[in-house]
Amino acid sequence: MPRWSRSNPLALAVLVCLYEKPMHPYEVAQTLRSRAKEQSVRLNYGSLYAVVESLEKRGFIKATGTVREGKRPERTVYEITDDGLVEMTDWMTELLGTPAKEYPAFMAGLSFIPSLAPDEALAALRRRADALSVKLVGMRGAMKAALEAGLPRLFELEGEYEEGQLVAELRFVKALVDEIANGTLEGLDMWRLFHTADFNPEEVYFTFEMPKE
Repeated sequence: MPRWSRSNPLALAVLVCLYEKPMHPYEVAQTLRSRAKEQSVRLNYGSLYAVVESLEKRGFIKATGTVREGKRPERTVYEITDDGLVEMTDWMTELLGTPAKEYPAFMAGLSFIPSLAPDEALAALRRRADALSVKLVGMRGAMKAALEAGLPRLFELEGEYEEGQLVAELRFVKALVDEIANGTLEGLDMWRLFHTADFNPEEVYFTFEMPKE
């Protein structure tokens, strides 16, 4: 059996749902969607059933029977096992307590930004700043509506975290836009040179080693 990896948050979401009560996979999906958890966990039915199968093979959940609703096909109900409870607890503790290296798509874009001409990159960054501003306004409106509806702040923590990330990213992007626009970004002249007919890539070579932890 392949080594278990805690790389799919959907598996954790299933464990948490079954920790509340036994459910069939469709009910798990309904529960997650009703709580807007698809905003923090990628959810689709195909992957959900594959995750359920994997969790059952690992002994983290087990089938307890079937239910039928109306004329719909029978659905298998699952419950969390003792091993599943231990896994859920350890996984949650690791997520909350241990920082992990992540690879956001925007970070990859910044890493290779010299491949675009400065003006092209500047235009793209301005579009990103506008999009972040719009997203931030929408998120704050949704969070305010949820709180006004009486939803405890405990259930909006992931929204607060995302808001903080958006604020920090927008601040960074705006500052970078300003530096490129006013010509103060260090290395900008070299960057412009990369996109001229006179540029010879063999004359420019960078290498460095990250400090060891």
